Amino acid sequence: MILITGATGAVGRETVARLRHLGHKPAALTRDAGAAFPDGTTVVHGDASKPATYAAALDGAEAILISPRAVGEGLPELLVEARRRGVRRAVLLSAITVEYGGGYERFATAFKLAETAVAASGLDHTFLRCAQFDGNAMVWAGQIRTARAVRCALGDAATSPLHERDIAAVAAAALTDPAHAGRSYAITGPQSLTQREQVAAIAAALGEDVPWTEVTPEEAGAAMTARGVPAEVPQRMYGYLAACLERPGPTTEVLAGLLDRPPLTFAEWAEERAGAFR
Repeated sequence: MILITGATGAVGRETVARLRHLGHKPAALTRDAGAAFPDGTTVVHGDASKPATYAAALDGAEAILISPRAVGEGLPELLVEARRRGVRRAVLLSAITVEYGGGYERFATAFKLAETAVAASGLDHTFLRCAQFDGNAMVWAGQIRTARAVRCALGDAATSPLHERDIAAVAAAALTDPAHAGRSYAITGPQSLTQREQVAAIAAALGEDVPWTEVTPEEAGAAMTARGVPAEVPQRMYGYLAACLERPGPTTEVLAGLLDRPPLTFAEWAEERAGAFR
């Protein structure tokens, strides 16, 4: 069995689906009693940040996918329980900023500390240092649905956004193949795009014009928090994008070497998710 924390998140959900496709037995950890997963998935109810609520599910698990944002301060306890109950491998969803820098240092430091804890746990481990997710573009969905326009900040900041299904493919491989133990993978999408270019790709998927209006990061952040987004999210987003305005975020070839197909493009993601923007 393979336990997936953050199972209702974009990467966790895709990893569960990938593992089932490959014939493995994932266990999806969730606090949502109504969460649905592919047939054959064991659903574990618990709070990822409180390992005592699901520790028994670690019995018989051979590997665990750790989402630091889901596990939070519960990471040390989780690692102790995992080792005590016979888990052999841990795959950590980390961030590209650990290796390449960019944005506010406190966010990269949090991922570095998580990596240090996992490395010291005694578990075989793999770190997936991920670039910005394609799914971050969902921040524009409400504006596009209602106004067919985007008011946002730092439109010329360039990153290489990463499809969640590609992250899941690498995560599933690392969870099931010990050959990935001890490796740290800095993975990005295949193409560097500005924020404006990402909106243009969404517009192309919709077959409509979606103009961009530049506003300040403060204005964009205030609009997000007014919609109930935690203040940390715009801080993390615009801190990193400000760095990418001066120097584009990295584009690596690592992902292409880990997949048995070409990496998915942002345009493909936009086509798949077009319904969310209509």
